[in-house]
Amino acid sequence: MNKLGLVFDNRYLHHSISNPTPENPDRLRSLYLKLQQKLTDDCFSHIRPREATDAEITVAHSPFYMEQLREHAIKADPYSYDKDTYLMEESLPTARLAAGGCFALANRIMEGDIDYGFGLIRPPGHHATPGRGMGFCIFNNVALTAEYLRNTYGLRRILILDFDVHHANGTQEIFYETDEVMVCSIHQKGIFPFTGEREEVGSRLGEGFTINMPVHAQFGDSEYTYILGRTLQGLVEQYLPQFILVSAGFDSHKDDNISGTNLSTQWFATITHILRRHAADSCDNRLLFILEGGYNPVSLEESIFATIDALLQNNFDRPGFLPVPRADKLLDGHPMRQFWTI
Repeated sequence: MNKLGLVFDNRYLHHSISNPTPENPDRLRSLYLKLQQKLTDDCFSHIRPREATDAEITVAHSPFYMEQLREHAIKADPYSYDKDTYLMEESLPTARLAAGGCFALANRIMEGDIDYGFGLIRPPGHHATPGRGMGFCIFNNVALTAEYLRNTYGLRRILILDFDVHHANGTQEIFYETDEVMVCSIHQKGIFPFTGEREEVGSRLGEGFTINMPVHAQFGDSEYTYILGRTLQGLVEQYLPQFILVSAGFDSHKDDNISGTNLSTQWFATITHILRRHAADSCDNRLLFILEGGYNPVSLEESIFATIDALLQNNFDRPGFLPVPRADKLLDGHPMRQFWTI
């Protein structure tokens, strides 16, 4: 059985308010209880998180933004900063713990202690830009992890795949002008944050290293598998990533009412097997999932366990999964610019 590292911690439940909101501790409460019961099974390593430091956070977020967070976290109105992203006294320690938990997993993968990792963290992060939090996100966990890998281990080719139903606007902005991190986002078009068009491809050194795949509502397993199977093959073969990071949002599930896409629970196992194959071919299995969205606690838990099961399986091309399509050739033009046309 493969060695899997999981980060989960009850302190991630401390970021909470009494007002109804989709991003709340109940998203993960039941999942954590079930994972605690499985600790004695020895099927995964439970890795404890630490808080990220200011120095580690300000590689991607501005010091002014940090000051804003400190100021608003102690105000009486939890929505004084943003209409969706609440802040209270425990928010910043929890957000630091989210980023630091991802760093801990990255260390263990780079040191060879585990094959794969999954940060079951909150709050999510992919909408957080260098100078602003939004869409339930405070610190951009996946971007901070990519920067941590660059600064700590000298990696210069990191692939980020974001399959959350919302566009990875914050991650894209942070890496828009570099070729050292490729950001690939598949997302429903026409919903928050209303970015992520195919024409957004990066600039300067980063031109061609941002890949956006906006899809129609009602797209489901077969469409997503075809698009990503075809796209990822070309990206991995030409970019040869040294590490694959996944912004794993499960709000594209058919039972999550925050979106209109139609993915099944089984699809998240399928994409995990696809990613495992590419990680084995390109980067010594270095593959780290980081939780983003997913607001139906039942479908979220089922999809996470499907992903965990797929990470633990010895054979990641076993029968029973949707076929993994292989592109016959890349499209003409810049090899990184466009692989999918709606």
